[in-house]
Amino acid sequence: MCFIFTCGETEFKKQLQDYNGVLCQCHNCGNYSAHAIKRNPWFTFCFIPVVPLSIHGYEDVVCSICHFSQPIEHRKNDLEQARHAQGGGGIPMQPHGGPPHGWGGARPGGGPGPGPGQAPMHYK
Repeated sequence: MCFIFTCGETEFKKQLQDYNGVLCQCHNCGNYSAHAIKRNPWFTFCFIPVVPLSIHGYEDVVCSICHFSQPIEHRKNDLEQARHAQGGGGIPMQPHGGPPHGWGGARPGGGPGPGPGQAPMHYK
C-alpha cells in the first residue's frame, strides 16, 4: 500500500482596511498601481492549510503590474501622500502631447511621399 502526501506553503492576501482604494507609485516600474496588502503565509498538508507560518502576517506594498513588493514600513510617507491625493484629485497623469513621431502623425516634409533627403523607393 502506497500513500503520497504533499506539503507546501500558500499565502492568503487581503487589502489593508486603512488603505482601501489607495494607489501609489511602484518604486520598481514607476506605474501608479501599487496597493497596500496584508499577507498571511500558511503551511499546507495535502493542499489544506494547517499551520500559520506568521502570527501577525506581513504588511507590504505590492505592484499589480510587475509584482514588486516592499514592506509598508519603508513606504509610510508615500502611502500618506497617496491617501491625501485620492481626495484632492487622484493620481497625477502623464502629459499628453500627441502621438510619438512616426505613429500616424504628419511627415516632416508634408505629403505622403518620401521625406526630405530621401529618394523614392522603386520595386522590381
